[in-house]
Amino acid sequence: MMVHLTLLQQVLAVGSGMVVGFSLGLIGGGGSILAVPLLLYVVGYANPHVVIGTTALAVSMSAYLNLVPHARAGNVRWRPGVLFAIAGAIAALAGSQLGKAMDGHKLLFLFAILMLVVAYLMTRPRAEYEGGSRHASSVREALWLVGVGGAAGLLSGFFGIGGGFLIVPGLMLATGMPILSAIGTSLFSVGTFGLTTALSYAWSGLLDWRVALLYIVGGIVGGWLGARLATRISRNKKALNWVFAAIVALTAVYMLYRNLSAFQL
Repeated sequence: MMVHLTLLQQVLAVGSGMVVGFSLGLIGGGGSILAVPLLLYVVGYANPHVVIGTTALAVSMSAYLNLVPHARAGNVRWRPGVLFAIAGAIAALAGSQLGKAMDGHKLLFLFAILMLVVAYLMTRPRAEYEGGSRHASSVREALWLVGVGGAAGLLSGFFGIGGGFLIVPGLMLATGMPILSAIGTSLFSVGTFGLTTALSYAWSGLLDWRVALLYIVGGIVGGWLGARLATRISRNKKALNWVFAAIVALTAVYMLYRNLSAFQL
């Protein structure tokens, strides 16, 4: 599904994509959860379901692109990552079907609640695991990967998000891998979940390919700028997390206000 966008809206779509990529490159999170409200309220795209399908594709491509440097640096644990992604992709397909069946404004209201949860988690320090990874062939680890991957995928498909805030701790919990490996490995799942959700929405005609491309282009530029800046201000990462968390929380409150009428009789 494609609608006519003015030149200003196209510029705003690229700019919104840059914000998403910049946040991901700078602090490793926050941007994906802002992709939906940016397209809704900044670009002015009115259909919530098309917005979710379109941003799912953009987030997916951004994750796959960012996966490359992590893979080259040896930060990706492929065996647990693939198992996690397969389980999650199946669940993401089911989640996307549930999301498409729900009223768009009710879905956005629930999405705003999720944003508040993400904002809170962004202010919490990430735990570090130094014990090394367990063997990916163990039955217990495989069950953990399938279970946590399925839960993260279901949520990702339902809301059309990458789900990295669940995937990173989920991988660490299941395998004991250090956080850097979990971040690198999570990008494969984020990309796979997002692509599964996007294809499901595209099958139903709920994806605007042109807007997705504009978002992806902006995300590439923003991600590069964010990554470069991150190396210079690493000491201020904690403060940046709080700033982005506040932005996410305020946006969530606005979305709750805009979509509260969906639950009124």
